[in-house]
Formats: sequence, C-alpha cells, structure tokens
Amino acid sequence: MSDGPVVLLVEDEAQMRRFLRAALTSHGYRLVEAEKGCDAVGLTTSHNPELVLLDLGLPDIDGFEVTRRLREFSKVPIIVLSARGREDDKVAALDAGADDYVTKPFGMKELLARMRVALRHREGLATEEPVLEFEGLRIDFARHEVTREGELVKLTPLEFKLLACLARHEGKVLTHRQLLKEVWGPSHGDDTHYLRVYMANLRKKLERDAAAPRYLLTEPGVGYRLKG
Repeated sequence: MSDGPVVLLVEDEAQMRRFLRAALTSHGYRLVEAEKGCDAVGLTTSHNPELVLLDLGLPDIDGFEVTRRLREFSKVPIIVLSARGREDDKVAALDAGADDYVTKPFGMKELLARMRVALRHREGLATEEPVLEFEGLRIDFARHEVTREGELVKLTPLEFKLLACLARHEGKVLTHRQLLKEVWGPSHGDDTHYLRVYMANLRKKLERDAAAPRYLLTEPGVGYRLKG
C-alpha cells in the first residue's frame, strides 16, 4: 500500500473522479474522496490531508465557501480545479484562500507539477526556514539580504518586503489585492500601480532578462507568483 501524501479530492462528477483517482494513485498519492462541499470540511478534520483538490461547482455549497470554511481552521494547500476560466473566478478563489487554480481541461503533467509545488510550500510552512534558495537566487530573511549568483543585490525595504512575501508563498499565486494589503497595508488594496512599478524594479534587479522573467511570473489579470 502506498505511503504517499494524502489528497482530498472534492469533485461531484464521477467521470472526473475516476480519471483523477487512476492518475494520482499511479503516482503514489493516497486519495480521500468527497462529492459535496460539507463532506469535504468533515473529511479534512478526520483525515488531515496534505493537499486538497477542489472543484468549484458542487451540489451543496460551492468551492469558494468550502475554501473559506477550511481556512478557518486549516492551512492545508488547496488547488482549485474548475471549468470556470474567468479571471474573476480565479481571483475570488485565491482571495478566499486557495493556493492555486487550474482550469479544466488540464494536462496531468501540469497538475502533478502544481501539486508538488503546493506540497513543497506546505513543508516550508512547517520548517519556517530563515533562508530560501532557488536556482541562482538566495533570500536571507533574518539579514534582509538577497544574492543572485553569489552577488549581493541591493533592494529597498519595500522591494525586499514584496519579494519576501512572494518567496514565503513560493509557487502560490498571490492576487494583486493580497500583495498590496500584505506589503503596503489594508488601505492600499486597490493601488495596483504601486505593485506594477515595484515588480518592474524587482525584475530589473533579479532577472537576467526582465522581459522574460525566470522567477517573478505574472498571472494575467490575477496577480504574481515566485517560481522556485
């Protein structure tokens, strides 16, 4: 029997559940399944999954409400799987507390990669490393220092705060509003021009090619994420 990560799959469509069950168990994941949103909340409590795959269109409560309820007591990574591809739905899911959003139909390789990132982020929350290292990039939270390929990069306090916020949620899409509130404060939730300016500055300092970023990726109409 597999001893891989426990994944809670919340999906009311039987055909999709069969597909994901076969694909995920073949990659070593252990599945717990729910067809309704209310069941998902109870199963999270009883089975303590390491990851939740959540459909938005459920027969009782929708995925947005499930996410909000889970976030009242759990930090488990949540990846939304939905046929709704509108930017507003993505932003709403992420603002509710989801870690990622994958639009149906999706490629299994992409989903597996996003699951690995979410699980890695979960491990990072548990260990709270004072230093994060990505390919060629090193962020020292205690010293407020960033080096790229061994060379110190001079960042302003706000630039470092923005980068640190993205790094602590490595792989997770953060909406414009989430970043603005965390970095600039609750009164700046709509000041997206601040964010664009500072992201442009960070890319100039950290990326080899700011026009084709390796680390600081844009999710059009939604927000940004740091890819490790």
